[in-house]
Amino acid sequence: MSTMPAASDSTMPTASDSTTPAVSAGPIGRPLDRVDGPVKVIGAAHYAAEIPLPGLAHAVLVGARIAHGRITAIDISEAERAIGVIAVLTHDTIGKIVGQPPLVPSLEGTAAPGETFFPMQGDRVHYAGQHVAMAVADTYVRALHASRLVRVEYAEEPAVTVIDQGRDAAYELETVFVGFVPGRSERGDVSAGFVPGRSERGDVSAGLARAAAIVESTYSFAANHHNPIETHAATASWEDDRLTLYDTTHGVTAPQHTVAALLGIPHSRVRVISHYTGGSFGCKGQVWHHATLAALAARAVGRPVRLAVTREQMFSSCGHREEQEHRVTLGADDQGRLTAVRHHKLSLTSPFDDFAEPSLELSGKLYACPAFERVYRLIHANTMTPTFTRCAGVATGLLSLECAMDELAERAGIDPLQLRLRNYAETDPETGRPWSSKGLRECYQRGAERIGWHRRADPPQRDGPWLIGLGMATAAYPVFEPYNPVRARARIHADGTAVVQAAVTDIGTGALTSMTQVTAEALGLPVDLCRFTGGDTDLPHVASAVGSAGAGMVSAAVHTAGTALRDQLIAQAVADPGSPLYGAHVKDVVVRDGRMRLRSAPETGESYAALLQRNLLPDVEVTGAWGPPPRDAPWAMVTFGAQFAEVGVDPELGLIRVRRMAGAFAPGRILNAEMARSQLMGGMIWGQSQALLEATHMDTATGRWANTSLAEYLVPVNADVPDIDVDLIEVEDAVVNPLGVKGVGEIGQAGVAAAIANAVHHATGRRFRKMPITIEDLVGVAWLRAPEEVAGTRPR
Repeated sequence: MSTMPAASDSTMPTASDSTTPAVSAGPIGRPLDRVDGPVKVIGAAHYAAEIPLPGLAHAVLVGARIAHGRITAIDISEAERAIGVIAVLTHDTIGKIVGQPPLVPSLEGTAAPGETFFPMQGDRVHYAGQHVAMAVADTYVRALHASRLVRVEYAEEPAVTVIDQGRDAAYELETVFVGFVPGRSERGDVSAGFVPGRSERGDVSAGLARAAAIVESTYSFAANHHNPIETHAATASWEDDRLTLYDTTHGVTAPQHTVAALLGIPHSRVRVISHYTGGSFGCKGQVWHHATLAALAARAVGRPVRLAVTREQMFSSCGHREEQEHRVTLGADDQGRLTAVRHHKLSLTSPFDDFAEPSLELSGKLYACPAFERVYRLIHANTMTPTFTRCAGVATGLLSLECAMDELAERAGIDPLQLRLRNYAETDPETGRPWSSKGLRECYQRGAERIGWHRRADPPQRDGPWLIGLGMATAAYPVFEPYNPVRARARIHADGTAVVQAAVTDIGTGALTSMTQVTAEALGLPVDLCRFTGGDTDLPHVASAVGSAGAGMVSAAVHTAGTALRDQLIAQAVADPGSPLYGAHVKDVVVRDGRMRLRSAPETGESYAALLQRNLLPDVEVTGAWGPPPRDAPWAMVTFGAQFAEVGVDPELGLIRVRRMAGAFAPGRILNAEMARSQLMGGMIWGQSQALLEATHMDTATGRWANTSLAEYLVPVNADVPDIDVDLIEVEDAVVNPLGVKGVGEIGQAGVAAAIANAVHHATGRRFRKMPITIEDLVGVAWLRAPEEVAGTRPR
């Protein structure tokens, strides 16, 4: 029988893990309502497919119906005769791209194509759904009708679309593009997201040889697709040789540079605007073909063109989380301390890019262990290049590792939480560097308290027909930072109001609101006198808000610009003979509620507005820049948390119901408590979806995805979502950026699926290693725990 560690156990988490209150005294941290809420509620917020332009035409794409082969003929005659049709474009008529940027993450702040193949440039077909033609008409409905009249003939060739078809052709590369990986420049193994296909430390074979307990398990994951409410869309308009593009994107800089490179024009001639984005979850982080195709179509027909991807086309137009297999081997001594970890991944990539979701990058960091080996193996298949999906890599990597840790705990007869505490990493096991901040012990404690983890030591309980189980997992996500400096512009007007601007897009996370709070705190102004605007490449440069990096990097730029403006105005006041602060030292002046005042005599001072008006200044502005710490800085930067879940399993119907989830997270300083909890809750719901619902199924006979609709691609609805308890543990971090912000976009999903899978095992005694776990995996199977077994001692 496993037991929880006693309260006196030195490994038990305590509440004194360098934490600070969850809500600060100033504007930062407060649960401010969204500043963009009213315009969205009344429908005044315009998205990329809603921009009204004179003479606007509409484009609809035609996708290939085969997975591999060649186009032999395209008949567009009937489509061209349809009412309202302006043009039907194919690879012979749309025009050629000039260049092809390399595959790099959009966090770099430069061109960031989703794949290094561009469609409609020739007759080759590499994957089903590949764009092969485009109908342009005066209305969307007419364009859609015309697209269905295009007849395409193919010479079909054999295709590889699932792992089992290409397993024998799997290969291990010298380097593989895995996207967002923290820099380790002292080892020379990272450049713009490229990492070795194999990486080792210590002697894994020796570590396994001396282990008292070994677990070796293989986990398989179905492909997943993004389904934000707003599908991909772009509206393109040319004026002479200048292009204005309204795009749905994580950040306007990436499409500006990508489209410019593909079209062979200076990026200064491309303006990208994206004020509102209706969800993304990763698919809008890289730049896909729709933006450039809209620009090519607009140039071809001589008028603005809007191209909106259909829901079905979302499954073949913007990447996906690839089908993958993970093999995890853990060894531990007789005290449960890890002696070796081996984590191998096999996945599908496109015929032209070596991309793998970065699933293995935390497996060697999470727990103290002297020996570790990771290997990425790929299969070239007839699919798009995969891309980042929320909690990229970590969602699958942590599920494999944390389920294996649960198996190891059972094998060693140790409580799963105690096993993790025994292997707690005080420093980064890979580099030996100290963590910039951690807070994981308190996350374990808070989560365990909120879920009632002490109940897990008892035999699993029944609630009527339901078998009840508890599970947990560690949550972690790397702290990513931009490759180049980011900037913001701050301006104070003579009426005392302020505006800060940066080219950041609010993808639904509340950036406009949280950055308004950062502005108010930096300038010492009330929130209602501050405004933040973004979403336009005419504004100061900011890289795409991806990998939970947006809050940290943008707040750093806004804070830098705001404090620089504040300090400039203070300096002007103490040098102004007409100011009550004349002659004071700048360090003796503080600003509250828009009023500069002496620290020692708060009644002495004046407002920003009084200073500007007296000096006949309509406004004063400053541009501030922030560059991230060097990539060889002596710190390890990861966000940590802990996930706990309670499930019920009906053995007769094969149903799994998540009854409760509790997550505790330490994401540095919280910019807005309400929005942070909302993001974390959304991530936890997605983790539930990953464990039990989400799967895209491949029809291997046709090489096409079989469930390309929200009716068949299952995601949780309100009735599926249980009670969710989110706990914020604010830890001080003086390394990551000026405000110590780590971001919460991904960490909420990390570890959830593992906690649920571990809870299902606790309830049933059966370990599931295929994700998602479905009714078909459970119903009618004789090995489900019988009522009399539940009442007795849990078998080991």
